[in-house]
Amino acid sequence: MAGSGSERAAVELCKGINGLDKVYLYGGHVTSWRNDQREELLFVSTKEIFKPPKAIRGGIPICFPQFGSNGSLEQHGFARNKFWSIDTDPPPFPTTSKSFIDLILKPSEEDMQKWPHSYEFRLRVALGNGGDLMLTSRVRNTNGDGKPFTFAFAYHTYFSVSDISEVRVEGLETLDYLDNLENKERFTEQGDALTFESEVDKVYLGAPTKIAILDHEKKRTFVLRKDGLPDAVVWNPWDKKAKTMTDFGDDEYMHMLCVEAAAAEKPITLKPGRGVERKTGTVSGSFKLL
Repeated sequence: MAGSGSERAAVELCKGINGLDKVYLYGGHVTSWRNDQREELLFVSTKEIFKPPKAIRGGIPICFPQFGSNGSLEQHGFARNKFWSIDTDPPPFPTTSKSFIDLILKPSEEDMQKWPHSYEFRLRVALGNGGDLMLTSRVRNTNGDGKPFTFAFAYHTYFSVSDISEVRVEGLETLDYLDNLENKERFTEQGDALTFESEVDKVYLGAPTKIAILDHEKKRTFVLRKDGLPDAVVWNPWDKKAKTMTDFGDDEYMHMLCVEAAAAEKPITLKPGRGVERKTGTVSGSFKLL
């Protein structure tokens, strides 16, 4: 354990002496992931105060059971604002990693009043032998009344980048997307790769299982691999919105980019007793075209 007080309780996973993965029990939230050069690969705002009930600004928030404002719950649902527990009896997860942590979230009475469904949400965070980061989520419907429930989901990953103007994203070319800055109107992406000159908030539909984020200045490529999550969300607040966010520095938009594996457009429906597994894996490597 690291930190002082329950609100800062965290678990650290170490890969050799270099790779480091820090996971807070609050939100089941990954906040640190480093490469062999001990460079931080995830962005967390310097304005973040790590104080519940506010979600942590950066890292990898878990969006469940709602994405964005598409529903009656708080923004992105409540999973990122709840204290998770260590899962002492997890089901088998396929992994070759010796560095992992299993967490579990179950509904509180307060949750049931807002979202009247019983569930088990199990999360494994693992560091691969090569330093790859893998998150695996399993959601199970434990309703005793025989009713199904529907939920949306996302791994809201904040990548650390050197300069947003020197970043491009490959793998989303020609896809349809919903533009949250244009009342969720549907468009088709143009061009060979995504580059950034202004605020962006888009949900790409039917995204491929592999997306590359290329940072030219650092000569680094992130490869986002996803399984069972059809959409990809791309977000950067840019300068004007950044200045309105109390937990985000005015110029920090230049050094982050969210690329998120998600089930956002079409929520997932689970019948009682049924479960679903969703994965995302991220690899950081040298600069190369994939």
